[in-house]
Amino acid sequence: MIIIPAIDIVSGKCVRLYQGDYNKQTIYSDSPEIAAKEWQIKGAPLLHIVDLDGAKTGRIVNIDSIKRICSSISIPCELGGGIRTPEEAQIAFDSGISRVIIGTSAIKNPKLIPILLDKFGKEKIILGLDAREGKVAVDGWMQTTGILAIDLAKQFASMGVQRFIYTDISKDGALSGTNMDMISLFCSELPKCSIIASGGVGSIKDLQSLLDLSKINPNLEGIIVGKALYEKKISLKKYIYSFESTIVV
Repeated sequence: MIIIPAIDIVSGKCVRLYQGDYNKQTIYSDSPEIAAKEWQIKGAPLLHIVDLDGAKTGRIVNIDSIKRICSSISIPCELGGGIRTPEEAQIAFDSGISRVIIGTSAIKNPKLIPILLDKFGKEKIILGLDAREGKVAVDGWMQTTGILAIDLAKQFASMGVQRFIYTDISKDGALSGTNMDMISLFCSELPKCSIIASGGVGSIKDLQSLLDLSKINPNLEGIIVGKALYEKKISLKKYIYSFESTIVV
């Protein structure tokens, strides 16, 4: 299992939201590429970038920041937020992104997924499922559907999706611990897929719980960590080598 630092971007700045609320954001850096360099130096094998402006507008907005991040580091980056067409995915790849995260567009237009898988390959496409109380949220977390995340994941797995990111919105930015029950459910119900968890890590104890789970469910590939790193609740450099740090892109 790997630790994946998160870089969320609003108006070209590195921020963190609290429980997905755009009105509750903390700015950590005016230059996201500086944060990216720091995480690489501290041993991160991969970066998780989210264009939060893009998530709301439906197209990549912070393309200049994304390009600067990719050109300033040598580790791979994945990108979510605003990627709702093959053309937007191509823009991301042309900017240096290694793999893209598809969320809202897949839920609203499931036929898009086979097109993306065929055009770019299964390793390049991640299905991102953001949920409140187990139900999927879309459009930058602003709208919650009545669809269960696990049911949707099974549907997309049957289409050929091999990697999922599950984000518990109620945990995101709260430092209150991860939703172990849902993460465990995803791992057990999708044994042939790679699962990346996101939301809630606030201590090394949370990381250890996930590491223990990954020993039972080896398809738990990684955990995305944001606020806990920026607030120095955990040290990436101190703990990164306690975890398996190999990633396939």
